[in-house]
Amino acid sequence: MTSTTNLSQPKLQFHPNAYDFVFEALQQAQEIYSRTVVNENDQEEAHVSGQELLDGVRALALKQFGLMTTTVFKVWGVESTKDFGKMVFEMIEHGRMRKTDNDRLEDFVDLYDFEQVFDLNYVIDTSQVFNRSTADQA
Repeated sequence: MTSTTNLSQPKLQFHPNAYDFVFEALQQAQEIYSRTVVNENDQEEAHVSGQELLDGVRALALKQFGLMTTTVFKVWGVESTKDFGKMVFEMIEHGRMRKTDNDRLEDFVDLYDFEQVFDLNYVIDTSQVFNRSTADQA
């Protein structure tokens, strides 16, 4: 998936913030996989698969929302990884994203479980909490 610009406002199936988040997750995935767009001619090289986009979703969600991720997603109407695929294909249909012939909605189905990834496996980093600097010891 890669992005395009189109200012028309189609009817949305999910909360508008969810679509903005998908674009941010696309950029996150492009950074993770070193596929950033330098100019318009590099769109094909910047393409990420559905699974790669969902890696960007996971990384960005944990960074931005932490343990609140599943709550935020529920407010947006997003219940599974397939919903991100629905958003992507909705944006493709409205000219806001592009796809290749290999991209399918099925690429987004059940790649990970939100509760498992965002709640049960969540690790709170306490490494800096009990770390006292030498200035604090004086």
